[in-house]
Amino acid sequence: MVAALRGAGEQTRLRALALLVRGELSVGELAVALGQSQPRISRHLRLLTESGLVERIPEGAWVFYRIAGEGSAERSLVDAIVGMLDGAEPELARDAERLAEIRQSRADAAAAYFAANAQDWERLQNLHLPEEDIESAMRAAAGAGPFDFMVDVGVGQGRMIEAFADRVRRAEGFDTSRQMLAVARAALSRLPDGKATVRFGDVYEPPVAPGAADLVTIHQVLHFLPDPGRAVMEAARLLKPGGRLVIADFAPHGHEFLREKHAHRRLGFSDSEMALWCAAAGVPKLKATTLKGREPGALTVKIWAGDRVVPEVTR
Repeated sequence: MVAALRGAGEQTRLRALALLVRGELSVGELAVALGQSQPRISRHLRLLTESGLVERIPEGAWVFYRIAGEGSAERSLVDAIVGMLDGAEPELARDAERLAEIRQSRADAAAAYFAANAQDWERLQNLHLPEEDIESAMRAAAGAGPFDFMVDVGVGQGRMIEAFADRVRRAEGFDTSRQMLAVARAALSRLPDGKATVRFGDVYEPPVAPGAADLVTIHQVLHFLPDPGRAVMEAARLLKPGGRLVIADFAPHGHEFLREKHAHRRLGFSDSEMALWCAAAGVPKLKATTLKGREPGALTVKIWAGDRVVPEVTR
């Protein structure tokens, strides 16, 4: 505890914690937001990591940092310390403004990418692994159903809803790309009236009532996001008790060009990382399926699935 308090007990490190509670960030993003050099920020982050308040996630040429995991004493301490800060204090307010600008810049870049590639999205996805293989594995992971209400997070071109159309009574997808929504609406118009709808919505603020869905799917969305753990948490909240969460994304890899040319923020996720997020979101028992690409050097896709468990209230 003394080491943790010493880690937080410095102005720049305290400002960094106030930003990291909003989601994981790279060294470069923190340097810009805090208005300091990367070497200086790296030294502060090393001290925060050594104190246990922050976790370091190296990934290819990048390194991400995030607050210690949910349920830990270090996380409770960070939440308490940051909760005592006055966000209106000028320096903290400027940090938050710069962080918002960084995130908006990344969101604009991702939106431009999706707008440019919306009509060609299926071909881009198939560069990695045949979509039919992924869809088949996700259907197997979800189970036979039937499902009364399905939600697809980041609906893209609507393929997940199409893939589950024979197992769900009603489906809804949401996305922040209006170009993608247009593609999805056109594709899903082939389904019976009232079967499927799509709408504008953010993964961090889903436009669906909590506890409404029997099935929630997240199909190759998380690697584009600055805070995938939070997206998993919000997706799980949409499930009824016993509802199933099914996630498809890449296993860890080293293809840096996907960051530069295809707006990928994360280069895949490990089973342990996904299990940690899902457990914190109320999906404690996760089953993983591995799909290896057929071509040399092809990416590996993982399917993670589990049911939402609501803790019993003890009296």
